[in-house]
Amino acid sequence: MKAVILAGGLGTRLSEETTLKPKPMVEIGNKPIIWHIMKILSTHGINEFIICCGYKGSSIKEYFENYSRSKGDVLFDLHKNSSKIVSDNHEENWSVLCVETGESTLTGGRIKKIKKYLEPDEPFLLTYGDGVGNINITELVQFHASQNKLATVTAVNPPSRFGVLSIAKDNSVEAFSEKPKGGSTWINGGFFILDPSVIDYIPSDSTAWEEEPVKKITDIGQMSAYKHDGFWQPMDTLNEKKYLNDLYASNNAPWVSWE
Repeated sequence: MKAVILAGGLGTRLSEETTLKPKPMVEIGNKPIIWHIMKILSTHGINEFIICCGYKGSSIKEYFENYSRSKGDVLFDLHKNSSKIVSDNHEENWSVLCVETGESTLTGGRIKKIKKYLEPDEPFLLTYGDGVGNINITELVQFHASQNKLATVTAVNPPSRFGVLSIAKDNSVEAFSEKPKGGSTWINGGFFILDPSVIDYIPSDSTAWEEEPVKKITDIGQMSAYKHDGFWQPMDTLNEKKYLNDLYASNNAPWVSWE
């Protein structure tokens, strides 16, 4: 199965970081968040990646172009003006295709532009380049196969951004929960499994995947929800970046299963 990662957005709420790099290249523990996403998928046997590049996509291409050189031993022959990697010190068995999908293209349009690189009869995974979680990808793929539908979305409980108050009729606070967990609210957490035919529901580059295509697929009863009640966290703000980095630095990152 191939994984498609949407990595072309502007990341305006992380502007302190994204003036120089695209959001998927913002780091958690000295590694871009897109690397963490790819490691999550790789631990479940997905090693073929299609990255939909846009805003500052050249930095993503350069990162993977230099990946083996940065991790391995390199012999430089200055007389011949040549270089050769003599030892790889990384374990990733990845195939990474970076596709230039346009700086202003919306998410649906980006998916449409990579259709030619997909197998017509094989489902693919789609996710965003800015969120991590301890989703059981193997179970997600099996769930999708059991549903016999065109699409499956991973549904997650949104992380609480604010403390929640329980207020009595006399306006006294009965309870204060700083980080409530669980609840009945489910949102789109990415990590879709999709039949390639869903791309037919995307009319143009200016289509957002999350709007018209998803609505149409849902309206015809072809969207399933895989409920994930474990850890899931996007990185939309500097506070969220700090939160993820703190988890990683304390060896308490729930999404990390490869160390």
